[in-house]
Order: sequence, then C-alpha cells, then structure tokens
Amino acid sequence: MPISFEVNGRRVTVDVAPDTPLLWVLRDTLDLKGTKYGCGMAQCGACTVHVNGAPTRSCVLPVSAVADAKVTTIEGLSSDASHPVQQAWLELDVPQCGYCQAGQIMSAAALLARTPNPTDADIDAAMNGNLCRCGTYLRIRAAIHRAAEIARQAAADSSSPAPAGSGGPNGQRP
Repeated sequence: MPISFEVNGRRVTVDVAPDTPLLWVLRDTLDLKGTKYGCGMAQCGACTVHVNGAPTRSCVLPVSAVADAKVTTIEGLSSDASHPVQQAWLELDVPQCGYCQAGQIMSAAALLARTPNPTDADIDAAMNGNLCRCGTYLRIRAAIHRAAEIARQAAADSSSPAPAGSGGPNGQRP
C-alpha cells in the first residue's frame, strides 16, 4: 500500500508494508542513513526524528502512522551544520564515538523549538531516554545551553535594524 508523507521538505511516496518501522523506511527505502538503529524498542533515542515537530522514536513507529505528516531527520535539520544545536555540538566537541548524536541533536532541537531558554531541569526531562554510552551528558547539557545562546543571538541580529546611513554594499549609498 503506497504511503505518502513529507521528509525533510520533500514529498515522498513509499510502497512498503504499513507496519514497517519508519526507521527502516528512512534508512533502506529513502537512503537517509543519519538516523541510527540502537535498540529497536524506543529505549535509547538513537533513532529520534521529528514528526510534525515532535521528537519521535522511529524504530517503533509504523510508517503508516506518518501518512501525510512532516518528518525531519538529522539530514533535514540543516544541510550545512548551521542549525544552532549543530553549531554548539561542534563548538563544544560533544561527541566521542558519535553513534547516539543524531538522536541527541534531534531531541535537543525539538526542546529548543518549544523552550528557547531551557533550564537544566528542562534539558534533563527532554533528553531523558536519549542514552550515550560514552557518558557525554554534561557536554550535551552545556551544548544545549550554548545552542540557546546562539539562537537568541541570531534572532537579535536578524531583528536589529541596519545602522543609519549604512547604505548598500560596502556602506555605499545607491
């Protein structure tokens, strides 16, 4: 049975069994390998994607549940690592082995989308269930705080009016 949904801004139709986990449709049918298989029981968070903006464990979600939904994978968060969470992850050198990082980043991005100034308690609650065998939890928390700062700064920069008399390119007036 064909199932249509949007993934990373692109409408797709897949012809797979409706009970096929979304994870395998993403990885095997759509060739999006960034989302990882960890446990297959929605316990580790490695397979986290956004479904209509909400962090969702794709390893247990049947693809039929995302019919007409918007799915975002780590590949769709940004094509050039310009998302504030990705910037902070790189700046603070969060990953060690890196296997869990796609799921960690997707959960963190969803948190910041709904809570732009998270407390440590907000972060701990949102990230609960995202396991990191390397134990980088303190760096993850610090990176989420840093991502919030980056996002606030970007918002402030984009809402600031241009300085008076700045004119066109190189400060020249038209």
